[in-house]
Amino acid sequence: MSTSDVTKGGIRGERPGREAEVGRGLRPGRRGRRGRRGEELMVPQAEFTSYYGRPVITPPSWQARDIAGYFFLGGLAGAGSVLAAGSHLTGRRTAARALKISSTVAIAGSAAALVHDLGRPERFANMLRVFKPTSPMSMGSWLLAAYGPAAGAAAVLDVTGLLPRAGRTATIAAALLGPAVAAYTAVLAADTAVPAWHEGYRELPFVFTGSAAVAAAGMALMTAPPEENAPARRAALLGAAVETAAVRAMERRVGVVAETYRHGRAGRLMRAARVLTALGALGAALPARCSRPAAAVSGAALLAASACTRFGVFHAGVASAEDPKYTVLPQRERLERRQAEQAGKSGETERAERAEQP
Repeated sequence: MSTSDVTKGGIRGERPGREAEVGRGLRPGRRGRRGRRGEELMVPQAEFTSYYGRPVITPPSWQARDIAGYFFLGGLAGAGSVLAAGSHLTGRRTAARALKISSTVAIAGSAAALVHDLGRPERFANMLRVFKPTSPMSMGSWLLAAYGPAAGAAAVLDVTGLLPRAGRTATIAAALLGPAVAAYTAVLAADTAVPAWHEGYRELPFVFTGSAAVAAAGMALMTAPPEENAPARRAALLGAAVETAAVRAMERRVGVVAETYRHGRAGRLMRAARVLTALGALGAALPARCSRPAAAVSGAALLAASACTRFGVFHAGVASAEDPKYTVLPQRERLERRQAEQAGKSGETERAERAEQP
C-alpha cells in the first residue's frame, strides 16, 4: 500500500525506484504518436482480436464444385481455344477438332456452374444489362456471352464441315477471347475482400493463366495423336513453369496469408498440384512424343493438376476469410510500412534542411 502524499512542497513519503520509465521493456526505435523523434511508446502494441472470435469479413458461401469448377472449366476452355487455333492454322486437324469440342463443352459447363451458383438463370442475363469496364463481374459476363457462341460455332462448323471460312473466323475469334476468359476469373477473385485472393492480386492472374495452359495441354495430349501433340507438349512445359513460378512468388510476397496455401485442405491440394504438374510435364517432355498411352497418362495428370490448383486457391480463400488474423495482420503490416516510409521521408527532409543551413 502506498504511503506517499502530494503537498505544496511536492510529493512526501514516496518510495524510491517507483518512478515510471517511458517505454521500458518495449522494442527500441519506436516513436510515440505525438512524441518527438526518438521517444518510445509507453504501452505495447495491441493484439488483434474480433467480436467473440468471429471472422472480420463474411466468408464466401459459394460451393466449391460451382465456383472452383467455374474457374477450372473456364480456364480449360479459353486456353484450349488458343491451342485449337494454332493446331488449325498448322494443319493439325485432329488436335484442332478435339480442342474445339472440349472448349465448347468446358465453357458450357463453366456457365452452368455459374448459373447454378447464382440460383436462377435470369440473374446471368441481368448482368448483361450493364457494361461497366471497371467491374470484373460485368466484363466477365460479357466475355462469356461473346466467347461461348464463337467457341460453339467453331466446333460445330468443324465437325459438320459447313462454311469453312466462317469456321475459320469463329476459331480465330475464340482464340482472341480465350486468354481473357482464362485469366479474368483471377481478377474477379482478387477484386473481393477475401485475403488469400486480394493479397495475391499481382500473381493470381499468372497462376490462373499457367494453370489454364496446363489443362488445355493435358486435354490435347489425351485426345490428339502423338504426331500432332508437339504444340501441346510445349504448352505444358510453358504453363507448368509459369504456374509454379507465380505460386512461389505469390507465397513469398503475401506474407502471413501464404499459410492458407500451405496448410489444411488448400495445402494438400496445392501440393498435389505441384506433384501432378511435375509428373505431367516430365511425361509430356519425354515419352509422350512417341507413345499414345504415355501421352494420355501425362495429359490426365496435367488436367488433374490444374483442377487441384483451382480448388486449392478456392479453399485457401475460404480459410483466410474464416480466420480474423489474415484480415487484420496484412492491414497492420501495410500501415507500418506507410509509417516507416513517412518517417524516412521526414528524416530526409530534416537532413536536407540542416544541410542548407549556414
